[in-house]
Amino acid sequence: MKKTVFTGAGVAIVTPFNDDNTVNYELLGENIEYQIAHKTDAIVICATTGESPTLNDEEHIKTIKFAIDKVNGRIPVIASAGSNDTEYAVHLAQEAEQAGADALLLVTPYYNKTSQKGLIEHFTYIADRVNIPIILYNVPSRTGLNIKPETYLELSKHPNIVATKEANGDLSSVLKTRALCGDNLDIYSGNDDQITAIMALGGKGVISVLSNVVPEVAHDMAMSAYEGDIKKSAQLQVEYADLCNDLFIDVNPIPVKEAMCMMGCNVGKCRLPLTSLSDSARETLRATLKRHGLVK
Repeated sequence: MKKTVFTGAGVAIVTPFNDDNTVNYELLGENIEYQIAHKTDAIVICATTGESPTLNDEEHIKTIKFAIDKVNGRIPVIASAGSNDTEYAVHLAQEAEQAGADALLLVTPYYNKTSQKGLIEHFTYIADRVNIPIILYNVPSRTGLNIKPETYLELSKHPNIVATKEANGDLSSVLKTRALCGDNLDIYSGNDDQITAIMALGGKGVISVLSNVVPEVAHDMAMSAYEGDIKKSAQLQVEYADLCNDLFIDVNPIPVKEAMCMMGCNVGKCRLPLTSLSDSARETLRATLKRHGLVK
């Protein structure tokens, strides 16, 4: 049996920017401390929510190193190192490993995409060149590419490929993957509105956008299910369904950054091409935050 990277809720942490659009490392450090103090089980750095597509190579590696140094071994740090260029993914993965990352998050190739055979070759090529655990990331809504359960089965045979962040929205596919791979591939929910459902199928946790705003809620939702209290997990899932939804009222991470700013944590705007929320969407989000006592 492979070692599980973490159980519970790992935050896909935002990358805060200064007014001049540079990375605000001071605030990133404060946010990491806040997350650790409020039960977050892992830090996932430079992922989609961290705006990795607009971070240049130097920023990407520096931000990973900063997070690892700041966490200092208290909880796992998972570095996003995926790319549609296999060699560049290897570069990022090796830099993250050298910096001390506990695991890697590798998204499927996007835009140029590939076949299922190509997925096996792409991820195997990277896995052969690092010595830390790999969590795959399946998010067809962004990449236009879906990892099939049978492909997961082949990938799960590699000793370094230990888990997947599953965001295809298809619980039947998740069930089939679980049945095929068993304990050879851990499954994390990639959708905050499916935490309880995926945990009920044997998932280990969630890699969460919601955790940026209410880390204790995401932790409790995942861990209560992991510990067998599906009823408590489901109650939290239903209670926070509106917030899970409204954090995706526009392209992630636009809404979560706006929510954090509303809550008094000025993480700055997103880098272009992502822009700000419309006035109507902002009011909807504010009303939801108010319902949960997160803003006045």
